[in-house]
Amino acid sequence: MKGLVEYLAKALVDNPAPVEVFEAGTAGDAVFRLKVARDDLGKVIGKKGRTAKAFRTLLSAAGAKQNLRVTLEILEPEPLPAAAAAAAAPVTTPTTTADAPAPAASQNDDE
Repeated sequence: MKGLVEYLAKALVDNPAPVEVFEAGTAGDAVFRLKVARDDLGKVIGKKGRTAKAFRTLLSAAGAKQNLRVTLEILEPEPLPAAAAAAAAPVTTPTTTADAPAPAASQNDDE
């Protein structure tokens, strides 16, 4: 069952290397904790959680054949360290009115 979780997760993500699956639970219950890269988290969850729901449905069907109740937990990646977060943040430069070009003088034929 753990192999199924790993196979499905690796098929969904762009970068399959950091995919990790941890298994826990009791005799009749299986709990799988899925950990993926920060960039691939959205691919595993999907829009409005539809992909995660389908993932859980497949695992429930596979677990029913083995008389198991299966739970899938999708773990959030660890937060980036402060130095890495600052490096990853986009740099924006504020524009001031001194940087803006001066408006052109209008010529009036009435004068």
